[in-house]
Amino acid sequence: MRALKLLIATFLGILMLGIEPVAAGPVLDAIKQRGSFRCGIGQPTPGFYSTDSSGKWTGFMVQFCDAISAAMFGRPDKRDIVVVTSQSRFPALQSGEIDILSATTTYTLSRDSQLGFNFGPVNYYDGQGFLVPKKLGITSALKLDGATICLRPGTTSELNIADYFRANSITYRPIVIDDANEIRRAYLEGRCDVYTTDMSTLFAIRAISGNPADHLVLKEVISKEPLAPTVKHGDDQWFDIMNWVIYALIEAEELGVTQANVESMRNTSTDPRIMRLVGKTPGMGAALGLPETWAYDAIKAVGNYGEIFDRNLGPKTPMLMERGLNELWTRGGLIYSPPVR
Repeated sequence: MRALKLLIATFLGILMLGIEPVAAGPVLDAIKQRGSFRCGIGQPTPGFYSTDSSGKWTGFMVQFCDAISAAMFGRPDKRDIVVVTSQSRFPALQSGEIDILSATTTYTLSRDSQLGFNFGPVNYYDGQGFLVPKKLGITSALKLDGATICLRPGTTSELNIADYFRANSITYRPIVIDDANEIRRAYLEGRCDVYTTDMSTLFAIRAISGNPADHLVLKEVISKEPLAPTVKHGDDQWFDIMNWVIYALIEAEELGVTQANVESMRNTSTDPRIMRLVGKTPGMGAALGLPETWAYDAIKAVGNYGEIFDRNLGPKTPMLMERGLNELWTRGGLIYSPPVR
């Protein structure tokens, strides 16, 4: 009886909104047949992707895949984690080895067009910086002339550093290492003077260095690095699902809907925005080809955007990171969702 009522409510919602049920594309068809999707993440990095004591993957980027899983299947673990490197991540997505890439990947024109990808909402605004041992006495990137610099191949960091040093008429010697663990060891063991990559990763390395006070993240930020999850061209519905699950988590934070209160909000709220978000007013799920509880299930599984940030990266974690640009637009940041309506 409950299922019949939900079906009728969903149908009425479709009629009211003038929405036609969507047809799945090739990627989504395969995911439905498999009963799970393959989520590509980066090599273990504190705060972003790591395993807990039971071997379960967690972290900021991982939890967006958890949310998509919950929205689609009603539970957060119907995603298979595939670890990729900076060089293997794009071939893995193009070949179908993974269905979504959630691995601190910078949204650029060439990747969006020439590589055949569709980038989702920016879920972390980053920028490239420099990490140096304090004992070197360097306080500015402009003092790095002649330094040996650790960096990873196949990244925007590799291009940005070349541009920055050329523009400032200084030189450097690159030490290029693809493996995340090896490049961290190279820096911490003094095989290079500097490590350059996204600021978020630099804070993670400093946090696990053994003595964070011995390392300094320089003040210069030399690039824009908007990080976003990615799917390949060819399946608009899968792209829409990725986008709107992330937007729903952002909208939830803006509306004050949390992991702890989402159930009571669904039962008692009369705010039309919340009612649409949590599926009390039907139609949004049908528009995506998902259950009407899609956003409710995602929020119940992982919390809203702010909760995901605070749990994995915030000031009360070893990462000690402030929201900054990743604060909601209503609080001076850049995190913003189109209306869920």
